[in-house]
Amino acid sequence: MLLSTFFVDNQSCAQKKPVDYVATMIGTAPSATESAKAHSEAGSELKGQTIPAVGVPNGMTQWTPQTRATETKCIAPFYYNDNKFQGFRGTHWLNGSCVQDYGSVTVMPLSGELTTDPQKRASVFSHDKEESTPDYYGVWLQDHQIHAEVTALARTAIMRFKFGSGEESFIIVEPNSDEGEGFVEVLRERGEIVGYNPVHRIYQGAGQPAGISGYFVMKFDQKFMQSGVWLGDTITPMGRILTGKGNRERLGAYVGFGDEKQVITVRIGTSFTSIEGARANLEKELGTKSFEAVRKASHDAWNEALGKVAAIGSENDKALFYSALYRTKLSPRLFSDVDGSYPSFAGGTPLQKAEGFEYYCDFSMWDSFRAAMPLEILLEPKRAGDMMQSLVKKAEQGGWMPIFPCWNHYTAAMVGDHALSVIADAYTKNVRNFDVNSAYNFLRKNAFEVNTNAKSYEAGQGRRALKSYLQYGYVPLEDSVWQAFHKREQVSRTLEYAYDDFCLSTLATSLGKKEDADQLRNRALNYRHVIDPSTGYARGRYADGRWIADFDPFAKRASFITEGSPAQYTWFVPQDVTGLQKIMGGKSRFIAKLDTLFDQGHYWHGNEPNHQIAYLYAFAGQPWKTQQWARTIIRSEYDTSVGGLSGNEDGGQMSAWLAFSMMGFYPVAPGTDQYVLGSPVFEEISIETGKNRKFTVKAKGVSDNARYIQSATLNGKPFTRTYITHSELLKGGTLVLQMGDKPNKQWGTQEADMPFSLSKN
Repeated sequence: MLLSTFFVDNQSCAQKKPVDYVATMIGTAPSATESAKAHSEAGSELKGQTIPAVGVPNGMTQWTPQTRATETKCIAPFYYNDNKFQGFRGTHWLNGSCVQDYGSVTVMPLSGELTTDPQKRASVFSHDKEESTPDYYGVWLQDHQIHAEVTALARTAIMRFKFGSGEESFIIVEPNSDEGEGFVEVLRERGEIVGYNPVHRIYQGAGQPAGISGYFVMKFDQKFMQSGVWLGDTITPMGRILTGKGNRERLGAYVGFGDEKQVITVRIGTSFTSIEGARANLEKELGTKSFEAVRKASHDAWNEALGKVAAIGSENDKALFYSALYRTKLSPRLFSDVDGSYPSFAGGTPLQKAEGFEYYCDFSMWDSFRAAMPLEILLEPKRAGDMMQSLVKKAEQGGWMPIFPCWNHYTAAMVGDHALSVIADAYTKNVRNFDVNSAYNFLRKNAFEVNTNAKSYEAGQGRRALKSYLQYGYVPLEDSVWQAFHKREQVSRTLEYAYDDFCLSTLATSLGKKEDADQLRNRALNYRHVIDPSTGYARGRYADGRWIADFDPFAKRASFITEGSPAQYTWFVPQDVTGLQKIMGGKSRFIAKLDTLFDQGHYWHGNEPNHQIAYLYAFAGQPWKTQQWARTIIRSEYDTSVGGLSGNEDGGQMSAWLAFSMMGFYPVAPGTDQYVLGSPVFEEISIETGKNRKFTVKAKGVSDNARYIQSATLNGKPFTRTYITHSELLKGGTLVLQMGDKPNKQWGTQEADMPFSLSKN
């Protein structure tokens, strides 16, 4: 009996596919990690801010259970600890962020009395009676005696509601316009409800129309017994059309189906172009497919995407890994219709047509340039190229390369200019399906031209504080950078601009633009101007060269640092770690400072500028400490619980760090083709890197104790480098790492074994 049970359990495990390991609820509850508690200040910083999104990778509209009825900044549509379900939301929430939802719509079934207010219509639900996967969400609504289900594709969804109470059955449709500007229309003769929700900007241009709306068409499979519209608490039976007047009143439409126990199916199309676009998406993408067929198509799409990496290891580690990989694929989002139509960037009109590519938006660039976009480039180079072409089109339509494009508009939400990093990284890694010459012209404009148009600059066009940066080689403390959401933060800006300029220099070199490349390469050394040699830490500096007097490198926040401490940001010199060592006084002092950061608890994994730090030991001849700390972070900062992220997911970056690190390597300096080796968790992983090509990493004898590399071979030959190149991955092959429970302090310690640094090379 025991043997037979063991056999069945193992058979079921063997048959599981990558998508079956995904736990969509990870990050939907506050973090319980010690570093999050120690370093977070705002309440939102303690939360992963993820949602259990249903759809397909990088879909236009994702569908999630809604527990918060708002499009307010930093409030996600769903929180695990809430206990009332308000409907299924077609959401454009930027995965794991602290921004706002936009253009969303909510669909809520209810029985008995018609109630429109989200809190009053909400039903108690239990996590014991829900099923949540990337391709499906189903839940039992206790108060209404309804089983509610949703599955979805890129632009469309299908819902199924099983009404079991025998009371009057209703479905409410609500555009979630916080401003009260939504529109709904009931088309009884077609069995449809259509509408839209206008989008408004935040950050620069806060409250202004973004020039786009989230459009929807909903088609019901049963005849309406009654219908109407509602505004605030006023219900208008038989009302057909309603447009909000911007008075911050909630509005929507409803349909009723009588008092029979019955099943109602709703087919939904969404678009950013028009109601007609949403209907065309519905007809062409969803058509007459059954609920089960749509779920299978979604399931298969996820399985194909997640299956680009095959992992051999424990069931728990596979759940941790594939769940992370799932979260990296929720943004950027598809923005073009099935016919290629999409709204113009930064204004919405006229409609554009994507020819030969799909158009994407919502690039959480300050976060995702570090690992989330490099992961996309590695696993989905064609889609990554479409994303690069999308950035090019934004620049061509708006006049400047965007810095943090969201809501199909400019923002200056964060510091840096990281389109330079992302596009240079894609080109370096052999992505070619985008207009690189047009891209370069706009990237160069960002790097060299000060936007003197006050109105467009304030709206987010052009690099922040570029005039100061060009004049001094750093952004001095006198420049408050008031035309940005994140003001001041001058040292962080300088460090990030120096890195971005390095990335553009690599692209200029590839394109034969030697003069630009030389100038940008020199600017890549500007980090030296904000690292104080007397302390070895990043420090605020005035225009006359004086360092700020009141200085504590371990202060949790400093006005000249973005969301962290000087001690944390000091390490953001990925282009020239060797040069940073020299400023600090050599390798030994560099290592001592790293040790202090980790040993004394100053490291904060929940904030992205920390993410490369554990891998920097490999640049100083102590790669075993990278192996030690990478594994420690994997185990202490992540788990498969609902609070299993140590900070905001931020567009997939938290999970991209985990996915790379569990595979055993990390892109410390995107824009180069190198990945620094860490401590792989899996016994073996295989990455699809091309047609009939795979790159395999085998970690022999690996465990949480045996985390240290003892020796290595690449394709059967001895291997001592602490990095692997992208071209080596693309060729396919096998990297074998012999692991042990004690550090090998000789492996990977020679200068020739260390990764790229600008000063060294």
